[in-house]
Amino acid sequence: MLQHSYLKHIPQKEVISLASCVDSLPGQIVSKTLAQNAAVSITLFAFDQGEEISTHESKGDALVTVLEGIGQFTVDGEEYTVQSGESLLMPANKPHAVWAKQPFKMMLTVVFPWENDKK
Repeated sequence: MLQHSYLKHIPQKEVISLASCVDSLPGQIVSKTLAQNAAVSITLFAFDQGEEISTHESKGDALVTVLEGIGQFTVDGEEYTVQSGESLLMPANKPHAVWAKQPFKMMLTVVFPWENDKK
């Protein structure tokens, strides 16, 4: 019987370091999508120092967990420094941006509203 996996790009039934699943490249932001559907998006990112994602908004709540290094996040005009092992929740529909104070890796989990929540 073929087993379906809802997560991709990571091994099943194996203890891993998520940080090792995405490679850093000089002068770039590298991303690897683990899951993407109408309810949730899970993506790993590796930022080289000085790289950034400019201000934008999301329709879902975005939970960032820094896996290695230190990242700087601006959420609704306030700055937050997040380091390895720490997380930050960026609320839906609030402007936010990411800047790499130093090379860092993070996992981004975005949970989108259900159709029933919109009623």
